[in-house]
Amino acid sequence: MCLTCKGGRLLCGLHYCPILKKVEYQKPSELKLSSHMFGPSPSIFVGWGGWPDVSVGPLTSMHGDDVYISDDPSSWQSLGFEDIIRIRSSLIRSKSRVNVKLKNRFISENQQIAMSVKPVDVETHFKKKPSFSMSFSPVSQPMGPSADLLSFDVSSNPTIPQKVDYIASDEVTSSYALSTLFEKDFNVYYLTRVLSSGSLGIQDKKKLVPTRWSITAVDDILGKHLMKRIRDYPSINEFQLFSNTYLENHFEILLIPGAWEFEQFEAWAPQTFWTSGATEPQIAYEHEKHEGRWDYALNEGGGYYAGRFGVCEAMDRMRRQARAIVFREIYEGYVVPVGVWEVRENVRWAMKSKPKKFQTLSEALKDAATRLRIPLKKYTEKSEILKQKRLTDYT
Repeated sequence: MCLTCKGGRLLCGLHYCPILKKVEYQKPSELKLSSHMFGPSPSIFVGWGGWPDVSVGPLTSMHGDDVYISDDPSSWQSLGFEDIIRIRSSLIRSKSRVNVKLKNRFISENQQIAMSVKPVDVETHFKKKPSFSMSFSPVSQPMGPSADLLSFDVSSNPTIPQKVDYIASDEVTSSYALSTLFEKDFNVYYLTRVLSSGSLGIQDKKKLVPTRWSITAVDDILGKHLMKRIRDYPSINEFQLFSNTYLENHFEILLIPGAWEFEQFEAWAPQTFWTSGATEPQIAYEHEKHEGRWDYALNEGGGYYAGRFGVCEAMDRMRRQARAIVFREIYEGYVVPVGVWEVRENVRWAMKSKPKKFQTLSEALKDAATRLRIPLKKYTEKSEILKQKRLTDYT
């Protein structure tokens, strides 16, 4: 499609071409790039290629105005593809290859950056001038320029909350640490980078966790933590339907009275980034019963855990349990992947909206069908939850 369009016909449905927009931001950014850089760092990034020897280093912002939101997708609700590309292209990724179990001053300073709740000024020296390339991932946020790191120095004091400093030095598991800090209202994106930095866990077992792995690990750990409480809450007594659309992704989230259960559909339109050769919608599906799951959700990967976490967070806030179904439709305009944060935030924003309420399942499904592009039958023939006919479904 891109070859046919060449940026002029906007066949993807967007009002601009993401590829040309990348080039537009590349030129002014390249003028600022140097083998010696100074700026605020909002976070670190840990690669996964070559594990257990991985690339790690601070992300340094070339534009200080955006640094506070540059690594926090929870504040991106009003941003489109264009803004996200602009903000992420301003972050320089520093890379130094180390073993995930390494413990030295370099690792310690990266951990201080990750644990700081405010950006930390860093001075970086690269082996050569960073090269501009915009890379996109189905799991993590887009990445901008990168370069191999020669050395770096932390030039300002990190702001590390006392609770985080305490639990990072305590002999507790990563799961316990994450759940405890989450209950203290620490941002899920903050917890992801703290886990990635190797700051959490039993002391002799601490190690770096690739960023893309830490994202899914945090969603999974916190989701299971919340489910322990959700299973003890009373059931909702009516059918509730939540909706949200953002970045060419539409979500319908249906809550059905009954004991906790979860399933998620991921329906891709033809001619998206991942379905360029398809002529019909492609539907992936995952499901888990009341007791939960322990195998990996291979069909949907990190998007499943991000969606489940968003629903669990809302159910815990409601102090209720239900059978939950997430219908996710990805449209043709989703031409570049931006990471599973988009699923997490779409679900979060949907669950914070006022739900539509119904007395019967058929009424709820009929209403959802008015906003879903794919015929409802395509979903119902796959669904485990909707196959479970109960007397309450007909009253």
